[in-house]
Amino acid sequence: MFSGVQRSLLVTTVTQLAAALQTLFTTVADELGRRTGFVARRSKLTGALFAQALVFGWLANPEATLPQLAAAAALAGVSISPQGLDQRCTEGAAVFLERLLGAAVALLIQGQQAAIPLLARFSAVELLDSSALVLPDALGARWPGCGGSSPARTSAALKLHVRYDLCSGALRGPLVSDGRTHESTTPLQTAPLPPGRLRVAGLGYFALAVLAAIAAAGSYFLTRMHHTTAVFTADGRRTPLLDLLGPAPSYELAVLLGCGQQLPVRLLAVRVPPEVANQRRRRLRQQARDRGRTPSAEILAWADWTLLVTNAPTGLLTSREAPVLLRARWQVEWLFRLWKQYGQIDASRSAKPWRVLTEVWAKLLAVLVQHWLALTGCWQAPQRSLVKAAQVAQTQAMHLLASLATCLAQAIADLHRSLPAACRLNPRKKRPSTYQLLLNPDLLCLG
Repeated sequence: MFSGVQRSLLVTTVTQLAAALQTLFTTVADELGRRTGFVARRSKLTGALFAQALVFGWLANPEATLPQLAAAAALAGVSISPQGLDQRCTEGAAVFLERLLGAAVALLIQGQQAAIPLLARFSAVELLDSSALVLPDALGARWPGCGGSSPARTSAALKLHVRYDLCSGALRGPLVSDGRTHESTTPLQTAPLPPGRLRVAGLGYFALAVLAAIAAAGSYFLTRMHHTTAVFTADGRRTPLLDLLGPAPSYELAVLLGCGQQLPVRLLAVRVPPEVANQRRRRLRQQARDRGRTPSAEILAWADWTLLVTNAPTGLLTSREAPVLLRARWQVEWLFRLWKQYGQIDASRSAKPWRVLTEVWAKLLAVLVQHWLALTGCWQAPQRSLVKAAQVAQTQAMHLLASLATCLAQAIADLHRSLPAACRLNPRKKRPSTYQLLLNPDLLCLG
């Protein structure tokens, strides 16, 4: 069901990154091209040259035309016409690039951790999330979607699952599944979490058994609480959660979750402004109408509160800091948005199903390379901008391609020299950015 493999190589320096990229886009690509049958006979267009042309061509310009991709192929070392390149975007090409993406996911690229004291308390702060891509209907047999519950065509879709470390920038994933797969069934949901790490995830990943396993392993979790969860006071009495909350703007309570688990947690409740609560209730009513239901009074009353649960002690995570770290979960949403808006992973000039799927895999490889360049070049700066880093990577992509076989480490070092000045975020007085809030949680307005 899932496309991806386990980690096998840790990369932290420019020299290691250059060596990893050279191996991935030469030796590994050629081997996978033969093994998948994409290259069935001796050909001037090897698996490595095909992958290099598409990945770096679309890294340079996510809207590149076939002539522009053919020019990238020429720079890689093979002469092929735009029509010839288009004819090679077959089912075999899609299978080959999917396998190459799996090999890329096996690399663990880490950046130097920025000097943010809140994050430094944990060995990692891992964010879990997923995002869907709609595919041509003809691919529904291999990648079935949800089947028309929305106006968009969803007969075929795939879902990307990632675990994103806010400390080092390292990505576990993207693991790929069909569009019907719920995020709670991804291997990342139950992957072991070494001691000292903090997992921050949305309600789609809320499962008491998983949270209990995290606590038992000596790690920590921070999540919103699902409204169906049974709540018990410290003395074992089951109590409706709203009965524990009064008129105060915030509460911190020691409670037990679950009839069977009896998981001890800190419950952090923050009352939201009336306009936020009313917006939530409108959304709840609309969602209920879409399903032919009526929301209960209890669910509507929950809209007045943001409810968090964690097993991290106050010394590691205060009630003021917890909402800031939960808000930081949106960094993985911004990563997906970056991939879609700047990497165009969900867009294609073609309507041919296998050409579209080939493009998806190649562009996913491109945005991974883009992310790795940012990790090793500017991750150590708290005020970094991954959007600006992506723009720098795009301008240097053809130089990286030309240097791939010879002096790639020098080309990466040249790119890195431009990142510190080009990728700075300016501080904001209104609506402080995530890095400002992580450095000073008191900037977050809770009410």
